[in-house]
Amino acid sequence: MDWKIELVFVPVTDVDRARDFYTSIGFHLDHDQSPSDGLRFVQLTPPGSACSIAFGTGLEIDLEPGRQNTIQVVVPDADRALADLRAVGVAARGVDDLGWGRFVSFDDPDGNTWTLQQLPSRD
Repeated sequence: MDWKIELVFVPVTDVDRARDFYTSIGFHLDHDQSPSDGLRFVQLTPPGSACSIAFGTGLEIDLEPGRQNTIQVVVPDADRALADLRAVGVAARGVDDLGWGRFVSFDDPDGNTWTLQQLPSRD
C-alpha cells in the first residue's frame, strides 16, 4: 500500500496576503472556498509537486504563524530557484553547499521558513 503526503497545513495570520505571496512565487491556486460562515479553505500547489499546502480561517491548525520551519522542497537547480525568488522580491538566502545538497531558504510573510534543496548528483 502506498502512503502519499499530499497536503501540509501552513499557519498564517492573513489569508489574502499569504495567498498572494504564494501565487507570486509560482504556486497554483487550487481552491479558495468559504463553504460556511467563519470557514475558509485555501489550497495551493508548488509547480511540479504532488503535495499541496493549505491555510485559511476556521481551521484547527495547532501551530502558531511563523513557527512552521520543517517543509523542504526538492528543486532541480538551487541557483535558479534563488534567482527566481529574488526576481519577484523575496529575500531568499543561499546557496549553501553542503555534502547532501545545495540549499536555499526563504520566509513567507508570516515568518514560516521554507528550505529548497538541490539533491547532489547520484553519479
